Amino acid sequence: MQRTLPFSENRVFVTGNEAVAWAALAAGADIMFGYPITPQNEIMHYWTRLAPAYGKKFLQTEDELSAGFTTIGGVLAGRKAFSATAGPGTVLFQEPVTMAEMMRIPMVVIIQQRGGPSTATVIYSQQEVNLAAFGGNGEGWRVVYSTANHQELYDYTIKAFNVAWTYRFPVFVLGDGYQAKMRESLVMYDPASRGMELAPAEAVVGKPGRPGSSRPAVHLRNAFSVEEELYESIMPGEEEFRSMARRVVEHDEEGTRGAELVIISHGVVSRAAVAAIKRLKEKGIKAGYFRPVTIRPFPEEALQRAVALCPRLLVVESALGQLARLVKEALFNRPVESFDTIFRPGVGITAEELVEAVIKIRQGGTTCV
Repeated sequence: MQRTLPFSENRVFVTGNEAVAWAALAAGADIMFGYPITPQNEIMHYWTRLAPAYGKKFLQTEDELSAGFTTIGGVLAGRKAFSATAGPGTVLFQEPVTMAEMMRIPMVVIIQQRGGPSTATVIYSQQEVNLAAFGGNGEGWRVVYSTANHQELYDYTIKAFNVAWTYRFPVFVLGDGYQAKMRESLVMYDPASRGMELAPAEAVVGKPGRPGSSRPAVHLRNAFSVEEELYESIMPGEEEFRSMARRVVEHDEEGTRGAELVIISHGVVSRAAVAAIKRLKEKGIKAGYFRPVTIRPFPEEALQRAVALCPRLLVVESALGQLARLVKEALFNRPVESFDTIFRPGVGITAEELVEAVIKIRQGGTTCV
């Protein structure tokens, strides 16, 4: 028998992977398809513990490629299906994700980033930004939320399902190995108790009636014979993606007005950035903070406004410039006084390191207004 959440709100102390499993349940997910890969495994493990009690399903596939395509199959059958992966698995997911983009099939995939290239490390990194935002062929019609803590893993997993089924584009929740494994407190909640309306799932195939007669025909296509056909199909999709982007793009910023320098970061590294600007303030140094919450679509206009207030930047990430590329593209032809970076692929970054870096960069600087 299917049950609803056993609480309206509940403060818990859990791992990030457990938070994701509960959030998927709260979002109305029906089935998870997945294949084991560290550091996301516990999403699968915990979901299999929840599924029997709540009338949900799970299927372990033979690999991540299969997990992606079976997720699409579940969605076509009218179920809210999702998956989770990391690293090499994210690579294999690109083919089904780009198929979902072309055919406008909603799907949700949680990525708990690990190091690369290839197998690399199973622990932590921010090296899957390129893959999540623009992996596969095509134009990257997907939404990518970069989370910084467990509360956001819960919140944005729920939001991912709503955005995917509202706009019919794939959505990634981009966490990391640190968030996946560590424990911290958060408030789990039933979306209904907060007045949130969940976008419903709807079967695409297998509907009753005769297509084209008693009901409209469903036209699904992701292969085209000639270039003009592809162009005529892509351009409306691009327009719909751009329209959606204006509605879903998100960012967070603090202290950019009057700052001497702005720290740009995303995901878990932003926690160090927030702590750093507070410590710098105690030292009499005004530093700002800018964080893209959506890596795709990227908050270009918001970043341009922030940089207009202070064109001295420090881009910080646990990768070799994957975030920096997006920042540079957003600021193309915009006046930037200085552009410093801290790139630590596969290694965490502390607030103390950021404070030290800002003090070093600041020598001889002036306050921006």
